[in-house]
Amino acid sequence: MLEKIAHDLTRKPKRVLSVALVLLVACLFGAAATRINYDILTYLPPDLDSSQGEKLLEEPFHMAATTMLIVEDMPPAYTNDLCQSIEKVPGVSGALWISNAAGIQIPQDFLPQELRDMFFSGDATMMIVQYDNPGASEETMEAISQVRKLCNQKCFLAGFSVVIKDTKDLVDQELPLYVGLAVLLSLIVMAATMESWLLPVAFLLSIGMAILYNFGTNIFLGEISYITQAIAAVLQLGVTMDYSIFLYHRYEEERRNYDDNRDAMAVAIQAAFTSLSSSSLTTVAGFVALCFMRLLLGRDIGIVMAKGVVLGVATVVLVLPAILLLLDGPIRRHTHRIVMPDLSRINQFVVRHNKAFVALFLVAFVPALYGQSHAQIYYKLDESLPQDMPSIVATNKLKDQFNMASSHFIVMRDDLRHDQMAEMLDKMEQVEGIEAVIAFDKFVSNAIPDFFIPQDILDICKQDGLQIVMINSSYETASDAVGKQVEELDAILKSYDPEAKMTGEAVLTKDLIDIADVDFRVTNYISIIAIFLIIALTFQSVSVPILLVAAIELAICINQGIPYFQGTIVSFVAPTIIGCVQLGATVDYAILMTTRFQEELQKGLDKREAILAATNAADSSIITSALVLFCATLGVSFVSKIELISGICTMLARGSFISALCILFLLPALLVTFEPLIARTSRHWREAKPALPQAAPVPALTVSQGKENQTHEEP
Repeated sequence: MLEKIAHDLTRKPKRVLSVALVLLVACLFGAAATRINYDILTYLPPDLDSSQGEKLLEEPFHMAATTMLIVEDMPPAYTNDLCQSIEKVPGVSGALWISNAAGIQIPQDFLPQELRDMFFSGDATMMIVQYDNPGASEETMEAISQVRKLCNQKCFLAGFSVVIKDTKDLVDQELPLYVGLAVLLSLIVMAATMESWLLPVAFLLSIGMAILYNFGTNIFLGEISYITQAIAAVLQLGVTMDYSIFLYHRYEEERRNYDDNRDAMAVAIQAAFTSLSSSSLTTVAGFVALCFMRLLLGRDIGIVMAKGVVLGVATVVLVLPAILLLLDGPIRRHTHRIVMPDLSRINQFVVRHNKAFVALFLVAFVPALYGQSHAQIYYKLDESLPQDMPSIVATNKLKDQFNMASSHFIVMRDDLRHDQMAEMLDKMEQVEGIEAVIAFDKFVSNAIPDFFIPQDILDICKQDGLQIVMINSSYETASDAVGKQVEELDAILKSYDPEAKMTGEAVLTKDLIDIADVDFRVTNYISIIAIFLIIALTFQSVSVPILLVAAIELAICINQGIPYFQGTIVSFVAPTIIGCVQLGATVDYAILMTTRFQEELQKGLDKREAILAATNAADSSIITSALVLFCATLGVSFVSKIELISGICTMLARGSFISALCILFLLPALLVTFEPLIARTSRHWREAKPALPQAAPVPALTVSQGKENQTHEEP
């Protein structure tokens, strides 16, 4: 079956490419229709109280998004007119200012102290703007844009939804730079390390199609996160380039045995499919491990990237052969000398001093593990954004002028007696760090029946037997202080209403912190176990997976420990992703080296000769592959102003480099030292295989190949 498919693919390369391009057009529409989610907090598990509270803010209160508008040095009449104009903006459910509660005619000095502290600070006043739809929805994003258009330069809009809006605008602006720079740097690396100027272009055409197929099929997921959108293309480029290189090298080997290039490509396809299917399993396993995170962001990245690897393999097997056959002539005409370091002397040095390098391997774990365990992590999402963004400037003003660093929202039943509510609110006000508590019972006497209260005020505070309480805190989101504060408030709340839900950015972020710590350990264990089993089955060995996984885990620990020694802080997302992705994407280097080592042993070489032959043969492939992943991700880290994205890509780039170093200089020492143990704990380790007939060698790339090497398509 596979043989027939390979034969048909190579006989009609133009038709294959035409079908691929038609599918590409469909995927372009799918990619455009896939929604991008810019709110990481929506990926929290739906069973959490904070997540359920967010749902209640959406329905029935239509208050899932709340922003604070600071107006500086403007007369009350301007702010009142602005408030009324904002209320008319589509998507805005309400705007709350002093005029809603007391009217603008009343002098500030005559207002209750609580109202003055809530709405005024020096020459600045604050307005609360609420929206009909969730904070990351397109409707809310458009409403925020319209609100900003109504404001002058003395108005500052703050809140998590505004931060999401600015993040969206920045990502949309930077995304073409991510992809463009990744392609350019990868092209430079491949042009330097490959024999032809056009060969990298052929590879990038194939991988570019696979990336678009991946993004187009995301429509079946409905939406993906902006983090996935930002890193998926460059990551897929980096981790799937190996497959294109493997197919081409196999094609060049088979050309020596066949007069017709199409026959050589058909055999290469069959060999590549089997090898790539098993090789890609480790990469897929690394991404699938992310799906076991409770934070659903992991599932988002894991599914998209695992799908990307599968589509990458499919494109290499089905589409790349057609591209290579059609460009075969130009590829061979535009050749040059490659730029590749000769590591043969270093390899000999490593093998001669293999025990010293094994000792270095073991000792290196000490500082690496220490740095990894002591590296600082931040969870406050706006810390990763440029501090000159309008939303960040407004957030800082909110904190400085109103001492309001975060806001908590409570959704609870509205039938508590007035004295119970007063008692609960009083206890909450006594919690350290609480600046203000805004509730219906706080400003409306219990002697006034609800039907005397204006309906717009009732709609804001009470709906369907539920009521909202808003609490302003002076503690910053993701701080230890706000975490303790949330626990105290929740304990008070549950003592009066056990079914009440507490939510808000700080509450959601606290849950995020608790979940992320567990996710980091779980995903790492799963990825290690899964890849261990894949390697064990591949080599039919117990000891080989231990050595290979240990080598990559050392690289991962070094990578994650470097921020500690640099004195830098990384996003909570980075270590969780890196632990799985670096293992799955770079363990292929170790598998390649070990496979070649075993082959040389099976030819009858002793272990030292075998490891030297293996290293000399595998060095160029490992270096090229690592450099492509390094450059594809490093470019993003240079241009991205969003530290969360640039931090992830910096660690991915650094991780590929460190993994390559560990495989090139430490793994050979491990393999040659523990080879006797490997032989005893592995099946068929040294068992000689029947030698394959060798044809006379033909130059891999020549300027003129003659008629027999030209590609013809059958009618």
